Amino acid sequence: MKKVSYQRHRFPPQIIQHAVWLYARFTLSYRDIEDLLAERGVDISYETVRCWFLKFGELIARNLRSSRPTPNDVWHLDEMVIVIRGKRPWLWRAVDSEGEVLDFLVQSKRNTKSALKLMRKLLKKQGFAPTRILTDKLKSYHKAFRILGMTAEHIDHKRSNNRAKNSHLPVRRRERKIQKFKSPGSAQKFLNIHSTTYNNFYIQRHLINRTFLKQCRAEAFSVWETASAAA
Repeated sequence: MKKVSYQRHRFPPQIIQHAVWLYARFTLSYRDIEDLLAERGVDISYETVRCWFLKFGELIARNLRSSRPTPNDVWHLDEMVIVIRGKRPWLWRAVDSEGEVLDFLVQSKRNTKSALKLMRKLLKKQGFAPTRILTDKLKSYHKAFRILGMTAEHIDHKRSNNRAKNSHLPVRRRERKIQKFKSPGSAQKFLNIHSTTYNNFYIQRHLINRTFLKQCRAEAFSVWETASAAA
């Protein structure tokens, strides 16, 4: 992991790290975080929070990704519509069978070319091919897999891909909170930071007891602190 430099900033790294964490972790606006910090005696503007998130969020996300364990080899792929300045591009998304976000891509079309682009990005980033892929009934996936020569089991039965569809819910909440994304580039950048933070703090608490939950939560905070540590 690379240390993050907070030089030439008036506020100490701990305040900057906390502001970035609040925005990346919870469904809050920049003004919400301004009020939360003001209650604790930190007088900053929401614009300062925005600049901190854009400047440091991507660096922290890169460190978090480098510390993540290898995901499993069962992938769920899905697409959902987002609204950007009156247009309706598609957010292509991939998660593994445990709900960890593997990758995503904002694209204007829902066709074979878009499916190919997502799969090539996934294979390059993950470094291995899956053994099973679950999708909806979009036929573009079948053609894309044939072009790539993939041998993974492909399942596209009705409701077999609920894992990926449920993973869209946090994005929908954030989209409503920020009153829609402003451009495909800003959506890609924000979701890159948001999904990485989500992966780090995502705990299937319904499957574990309270003691183990506390241990997992402590580990997640420890990884975040290491990823955002000052140089």
